[in-house]
Amino acid sequence: MRAAVLQETGQDKLEVLEDIEAAGFGPGKVRVRIRATGLCHSDLSAMSGVLPQPAPFVPGHEGAGEVLEVGEGVSNVKAGDRVLVCWLPACNNCPSCRRGQSHLCLAGFMNAGTPNFRRTTGGTDLFGFAGTGTFAEEVVLDASCATPIPDDVPFEIAALIGCGVTTGLGAAFNTAQVEPGSSVAVIGCGGVGVSSIQGARACGAAQIVAVDPVAARREAALRFGATEAVAPEGLADAKGRLTGDEGFDYVFEVVGKSATARAAYEATRRGGTLCVVGAGAMDDQVQFNMFELFFDEKRILPSLYGGGDVLRSYDRAIALWRAGRIDLEGLITHRVRLSEINEAIDQMRSGEALRTSITL
Repeated sequence: MRAAVLQETGQDKLEVLEDIEAAGFGPGKVRVRIRATGLCHSDLSAMSGVLPQPAPFVPGHEGAGEVLEVGEGVSNVKAGDRVLVCWLPACNNCPSCRRGQSHLCLAGFMNAGTPNFRRTTGGTDLFGFAGTGTFAEEVVLDASCATPIPDDVPFEIAALIGCGVTTGLGAAFNTAQVEPGSSVAVIGCGGVGVSSIQGARACGAAQIVAVDPVAARREAALRFGATEAVAPEGLADAKGRLTGDEGFDYVFEVVGKSATARAAYEATRRGGTLCVVGAGAMDDQVQFNMFELFFDEKRILPSLYGGGDVLRSYDRAIALWRAGRIDLEGLITHRVRLSEINEAIDQMRSGEALRTSITL
């Protein structure tokens, strides 16, 4: 079968190879035929080494498809079921799961260290990004990673719900808990940032300022519910005009850089909420002084995968989409085949694409 492979961390391009097989099928596992997958910026971060991931590996973690086969003991899905790929499944047994914080379960991260692909030529083992690897025609997953989806949800929509949409909506709903009538700024308006904007709008925010250096993304943010869109150098002016220079009630940092995290802190009002959504590097340090932390009483809330129960979050996203309260089709600005994956990567790096749907 075909899969897109990164041979070494730091390489810019993927190789689409045809001598790949999904490996590791057995008890507790499912084999899934991937029908659509989204390109998420986290895939690029894993390629560059910002996010840790053993190589060689198959990127991709936003996927949906059909179950081809289930292993012994699997009861949540059966062959023929339509599913989306959950890259951060809950084990329901660890301390985090028992505390009701299943999004902090480490079981899914442990999967990233076990190869689930193999080259038929030479027998080299390959890892799947985040324990999945959806830039492949088939993938073997833990059964908990396969979440059934209703028949009316297209594969390309389900794939986005599997990561970017859930992350962005959940940051507004679960982590920040945006209040009606509040003021919001979102720094970084790719697929996750735009989903945060849609979440803030659904929560009833009165003012939503989208901040991004790319004009096309600023224009897109307005279509998805932002009331104003500015380049980064315009954030201070927007803060002054809209909040009397007090700062926004909620600021979402969706870039994953210390510089934007600091800018987000400065844009947050005293007593307001800074929600950190972007996935950054382990060696990128952000600084706060002890007096400002005490005196400003700004809440700094990281949000991992939307900060809530992912299965409930999936259901909520589907319900809002069906009701026309959020636009998921519009997030997909480009559609490509797997053979065109490197073109899609260039489009994401340039900021041209919000989300690219890859058909396999």
